[in-house]
Amino acid sequence: MSSNPTGSQAGLKGVVAGRTAICTVGEDGDNLHYRGYSIYDLTEKACFEEVAHLLIWGTLPNKQQLKNYQNKLKSLRGIPPALANCLEKMPGSAHPMDVLRTTCSLLGVLEPEVEGKRAEDIADRLLAIFPSALLYWYHYHQNGHKIEVNIAAETTAAHFLTLLHGPRIRQHSDLAEMMEKTLDISLILYAEHEFNASTFAARVCTGTKSDFYSAVTAAIGTLRGPLHGGANEAAMYLISQFNSVEEAQTRIKEMLEKKELIMGFGHRVYKKCDPRSDVIKAQSKILAEFSGDKTIYPVSEKIESMMWEEKKLFPNLDFYSASAYHFCGIPTFMFTPLFVMSRITGWAAHIIEQRKDNKLIRPTAEYIGPSARPLTDISVR
Repeated sequence: MSSNPTGSQAGLKGVVAGRTAICTVGEDGDNLHYRGYSIYDLTEKACFEEVAHLLIWGTLPNKQQLKNYQNKLKSLRGIPPALANCLEKMPGSAHPMDVLRTTCSLLGVLEPEVEGKRAEDIADRLLAIFPSALLYWYHYHQNGHKIEVNIAAETTAAHFLTLLHGPRIRQHSDLAEMMEKTLDISLILYAEHEFNASTFAARVCTGTKSDFYSAVTAAIGTLRGPLHGGANEAAMYLISQFNSVEEAQTRIKEMLEKKELIMGFGHRVYKKCDPRSDVIKAQSKILAEFSGDKTIYPVSEKIESMMWEEKKLFPNLDFYSASAYHFCGIPTFMFTPLFVMSRITGWAAHIIEQRKDNKLIRPTAEYIGPSARPLTDISVR
């Protein structure tokens, strides 16, 4: 037997593991479509709640439907007392992904999926409550405050940023508007990406006929791994090390010579570019110019140019998301949780789709262990 799986099987690369009507990745010149709509059109002409409705409920809403949907999400932001108590008892040093994973799991106990409860409604509840839970935990342990999460913010982006920074952010209307626009676009870009690791984990769990919360908990746990989530955090840690373009150029060259991994570049599926990258890069540039940044964005561009010149690797969504989030005043350790707050829409779509034509997902493996051998008695081993 071969010592390694064949190239087409390693990590299931190139293996078609199922059918979906939700998303196409890497087709049509490395473009990305959600239910047939280009990511470029969605980020230009739609808001995140429209995309959430498209993914979870299957259609783009009209104006009245969008207003109703946003009002529904606002009504679902509240934290049950038992969950608030749990968030208060979690250590402030906990990983924020663990906070969201536990939130999802506990909500499955407090508000279980029962017969007659629509999966779409559970998805909306999780979409609405994830920012509330994370920032309630954060402020309680950082500042000793039990924040009010039911605020008037109309959008998910505005809700998150207002809870994070407090109402004072509204005093700087131009900056707040740009930050909310940037975060809204980011949430659209991260919302869905076909059979990625966390989505596949959710579908595997769903395939066993487990409940909705278990599938999402499995997805969050999968996204927590640094080979799936966390690249934008790693990119920010890298970028923030450099005080100038010249320093970045010297150090990146050294890192490449030592074959050190530089996160935020290349992609398993895209061959020429990540179609999401230029969209979020443009937002990062707008915020950099507004804030007067002279380091973070220029350093990012220098790293991008060097990675292309030296390795022919293009930036993926994570790389410029790092600086975009930074300019929004978001702590770096919250970058991956924001991924969850967006991708819950794609996970939900796949859970619902898996249930409609369910088959237990059970692949086979290529055995590479010892050949059949006799079992000797324990006394003579």
